Amino acid sequence: MKPWLKEHWCIPPQADAAFVADMEGVLDVCQRPYDPQHPVVCMDEQPKQLIEERRTPLPIRPGRPARQDHEYIRHGCCCVWMFNEPLGGWRDVRVSERRTAIDWAQQVRDLVDAPRFAQARRITLVCDQLNTHELASFDKAFEPDEAHRLAGKLDLVHTPKHGSWLNTSESELSVLSRQCLGRRLPDINHVRTEATGWTTARNDQQTGFDWQFTTADARIKLKSLYPKIVD
Repeated sequence: MKPWLKEHWCIPPQADAAFVADMEGVLDVCQRPYDPQHPVVCMDEQPKQLIEERRTPLPIRPGRPARQDHEYIRHGCCCVWMFNEPLGGWRDVRVSERRTAIDWAQQVRDLVDAPRFAQARRITLVCDQLNTHELASFDKAFEPDEAHRLAGKLDLVHTPKHGSWLNTSESELSVLSRQCLGRRLPDINHVRTEATGWTTARNDQQTGFDWQFTTADARIKLKSLYPKIVD
C-alpha cells in the first residue's frame, strides 16, 4: 500500500504543522511490531442508504446484460462500523441505526470486551477526528465507573484532518462497499447479513496489510507539509 499516491485533494496544499503532528503520530503506530498485549486497531464508519427495488431486476442472460429499473424506494440510512487489526488479519463489521456519540461508545465497548482482546492490557485505537470519537463519549453513554474503565483500556490516536487515508479501516470499508454493499439493499437486516458473510470470508483468508509508508517517506513525499523543510 502506498497511500501517498492518493489524490492530492485530501492533503493540505501547503505547510501544515497540525497535519504533520497527527500524521507522524499515526505512522509511528503503523510501524509497531505485532503485540497481542498492546494491539493496534483501526476504526471507521460510513452511512449506508437503504434502497428497495420498485421492480424486480432482470438477471443477466446470454447476449443480454442484467437490467435494473431506475426507480427505487428509499428507506432511510443505517451506519456501517468497521474495526480492523491490520497486523492480525482481522476485522469486525457491525451495523446500527445511528452514528451518535453514544453509538460510538457502545461499539467501542463491544471491541474492548470482545474475547479477542480480553487479555490485552491496552488497545491503541486509530480513528478519524470526528467529534464523537472522543473519550468524552463514554461519559455520555455510561455511568462514571464504566466510562473510566473503558478510557483506561484505550489509547486514542487520531488521523489528521483531511488525512483519513492513513486509517486502514477506510480501505477496508472501500473493499466492503465494492465487493458487498455497493448495491441496493432494502433494510438494515439485509446489510447486516451481507456484512457478516463478507467479514467471515475475509477473516478466514487472514487478509492483512503490508503497510510501507513511514515517517521517513512522509518527509520526502509530503515535504511541502513540513514548515521547516519547505523548498
